[in-house]
Amino acid sequence: MPPAARWKRHTEIINKFCHAKTDKGAFVNIYESLCAITGRDYVSREKEDTYIYSRDSGAEPPRPVDYVVMPGTVEEVQRILLFANEEAIPVTPLGGGFTLSALVVPQKGGIVLDMKRMDKIIEVNELSRYALIEAGVSQASLRAYLKKHHPRLQHSTPEAPPAVTVVGNALIQGHGHITPRYGLTSDMVNGMEVVLPTGEVCRLGSSAVTDSWYTRGPIPDLPGLFIGWFGTTGVVTKLSLKLYPRPQYREVIVFSSDDIDAIPEVIFELTQLDLLEDFFLITQEKPDWMNHIFYVVILSAHFEEELAMKIRIYSDVAKKIGNGKTIKVVENLHPALYKRFLDVPPQAAVAADFRKGGGFQYSAAILSFDKVPACWRKGIEIAHNHGMVASYVHQVLTCHSIMFGFNYSFNRADDKDIAAARQAIDESNRFILETEGMIWKGSSEAQKLIMKKMDPATAMLIEKIKKAMDPRGIMNPGNWEVPR
Repeated sequence: MPPAARWKRHTEIINKFCHAKTDKGAFVNIYESLCAITGRDYVSREKEDTYIYSRDSGAEPPRPVDYVVMPGTVEEVQRILLFANEEAIPVTPLGGGFTLSALVVPQKGGIVLDMKRMDKIIEVNELSRYALIEAGVSQASLRAYLKKHHPRLQHSTPEAPPAVTVVGNALIQGHGHITPRYGLTSDMVNGMEVVLPTGEVCRLGSSAVTDSWYTRGPIPDLPGLFIGWFGTTGVVTKLSLKLYPRPQYREVIVFSSDDIDAIPEVIFELTQLDLLEDFFLITQEKPDWMNHIFYVVILSAHFEEELAMKIRIYSDVAKKIGNGKTIKVVENLHPALYKRFLDVPPQAAVAADFRKGGGFQYSAAILSFDKVPACWRKGIEIAHNHGMVASYVHQVLTCHSIMFGFNYSFNRADDKDIAAARQAIDESNRFILETEGMIWKGSSEAQKLIMKKMDPATAMLIEKIKKAMDPRGIMNPGNWEVPR
């Protein structure tokens, strides 16, 4: 069925009070059909429920949601997708819903598949260092579980609310507090269980061949068909994630500078040792004492002597960068900042919102180090053009690139303020692409910019893969679509 006809049919379904006519002439009540799958307590079409799912915390405009369903088992997910596929109803999988760019707010209405009930930590293999979890497991629950039952292990925890799901962070190629050392969360995926839009349940990685979930290869890398696709290729129900040794000792060293052009050199030198756990850059124009470039280095160790050695080495390296004139050690770091930086996850965004209304969004760029000075200056220019206070939090990624956040705050009660934030985000996204950067977890509008710049053959490959896996186009439609 062509897309236009499919969406026309969906509109007719809604207009007929949620009754869809099948090819045989009978009517199917969508709401009752969903209730029959999960139970009435886990399905809603009420405005007070769908209102929450029609928006997220960012500046993107709200979009209507028709149904919210909370499956409790893989079989229920499978039945929901089979039903939605048969009736051509859009389905948008949702984890924590904290991306800020409306990736889990449906563009075509339909069903939001809230995975929070599937929150079991199925297995932790301590010797092989991995955890097998369901899609609804939150960052806080996995961290608490490991702390209690496996205190020598940790997972990479993002700077995000504790309700953010572990699986969601992995699927959007997210970051965590040990990313500079070990890589993106998506790099830590051993395998997964996925329900395809056509209803098949697949296991990927070693679990496809064995009963164990300890490795991703050495077979074809099929998890890549679901990482970074924003739920357009299927629903991940289980995921195996690598765990890492949890050091007993941690410390923070902060360096400051006002030399924007020296940023690439400083990052290179501080990462050349390959001894740090986390590394981020912050600045903000208010208060005045924060209006500098701060390099925040987190060090960890299993022994006190090891930690002392690392602190001494980094202090010596800082003295050598620019003959000790480019950066300097921040002495007597404020206790509140000291705690925030050492927390897991670190609270690096110390003052993102400078207005009433609590709105905050950022355009996230993945950049090579040499592009940072130009983006640093451009972000300040964009913020000032829209009457905003400039504020940055950037994380170095595995010593090869950096997540550069163009941060913008706004008043949620002020439509003009929200519009200004959207405009600032759009300008940042366009500059990111002009500067040979990559937009991370971009909204649908950002995705259109990416697709326009993308190699045409690559864009067509994406379209072919989506069509092959989701022939009726029900999975989070409106994302990663090739512009016509």
